Amino acid sequence: MLTAVPSLRAFAISLSGNIDRADDLVQETLLRAMANIDSFQPGTNMSAWLFTILRNHFRSEYRKRRREVEDGDGHHVDSLKPSCSASPPQQHSRVEFEEFRKALAKLLPDQREALILVGASGFSYEEAAAICESAVGTIKSRVNRARARLSNLLSIDSADMFGQDHTTLAVLSVAGRG
Repeated sequence: MLTAVPSLRAFAISLSGNIDRADDLVQETLLRAMANIDSFQPGTNMSAWLFTILRNHFRSEYRKRRREVEDGDGHHVDSLKPSCSASPPQQHSRVEFEEFRKALAKLLPDQREALILVGASGFSYEEAAAICESAVGTIKSRVNRARARLSNLLSIDSADMFGQDHTTLAVLSVAGRG
């Protein structure tokens, strides 16, 4: 379980867009996994099982939160906005990463999820399909469309044009495991 924590955290961040929320999701995932360890099938993929728990928990909470109304007057939201005095990033790779993060956020949630699972987390198409409870062909289609949309949003022809970051290259790469 512990070896999966960094990947779980990265996936949770991609789903929630908030580091603190992601940490809470990972913690709850591990608690649920330990409480239900008897339902884990020995010999199967522990990481895929944990990712499924995390994804299902996130979706359940999302549905629940959708019905909640918070911060009606918007004061809290305004306090979270960056101030005008914030300095822009100085390093080129930081700027590229920020562009990539914004483009990733523009993808459809199902496409982003499939792309993160296959491209960044290293799951095969079959494993990602099991996690998402979808057909393998659906996952392949989502990943392909997500990669094409990212390339379009970033105005690039190939992953080689966008930095040397391993994760970014994996996500944008045309070839996926599976």
